[in-house]
Amino acid sequence: MADPTPVFDDLRAESAELDRLVAELEPDGWALATPAPGWTVAHQIAHLAWTDRSALLAVTDADAFRSVAEKALAAAETFVDEAAREGARLAPGELLSGWRQVRAALDRALRAAPAGARFPWFGPPMSAAGVATGRIMETWAHGQDVADALGVVRTPTDRLKHVVRIGVRARGFAFGAHGLPAPAEEFRVEVVGPSGEVWAYGPEDAAQRVTGPAVDFCLLVTQRAHRADLAVRAEGPDADRWLDIAQAFAGPPGAGREPGSGRGEGPGDEPGDGGRGARS
Repeated sequence: MADPTPVFDDLRAESAELDRLVAELEPDGWALATPAPGWTVAHQIAHLAWTDRSALLAVTDADAFRSVAEKALAAAETFVDEAAREGARLAPGELLSGWRQVRAALDRALRAAPAGARFPWFGPPMSAAGVATGRIMETWAHGQDVADALGVVRTPTDRLKHVVRIGVRARGFAFGAHGLPAPAEEFRVEVVGPSGEVWAYGPEDAAQRVTGPAVDFCLLVTQRAHRADLAVRAEGPDADRWLDIAQAFAGPPGAGREPGSGRGEGPGDEPGDGGRGARS
């Protein structure tokens, strides 16, 4: 079994990067609108604090997590917005402090988790590394919303490999979320990470292929930019269809951003359910 410590380290680093974006904001900065309609910077951080807290419960108190999950799933169309709205009412300092505390507690819990343990979630149970990978994906995606609101262009890192991996693995889910059968044929995905390394998935001779920069692929599968604005290319009809519906987050499909709304470098339109609360 691979050592999960590097995944935990990447989650810590991804969260710290977003923390630096908001740490020195004045109250007006916390109130800035992000690309998710009705969500400010405060809503984005409140959502991450809520989901980090849920992940902490999943790892440390499965029964308490199941209680939270039951209540959330009973109000599947509203619970994400309600939780974000409640957190966004806090004073910025209190919101940020609370997020830092729950992040630190989750980090400790993940590192202390027994090898091979699996924890409940809103979808299938996950390992400690799986929990951390999901948190990296969501932190990066919501961090993009915050960066867009602040007009900040982030420097991509090879932590994007975690987001790519989830996006690739969620291919079948994306088809199912649109009421479509998942293609039986395997796909080849080749993306180039920020360091220049090629990350490849699937057989080399697959007829269905997706290629491009890793950051563009991540913006696509988290629905932070429209396909037309990205350098992600498909070969084969099934791969082409996938790029129209790809999502790395659980829950119903999102509307996505409109063409021309940017490549994650400035405010855009509706980023889909993943923008308002990726339930992954």
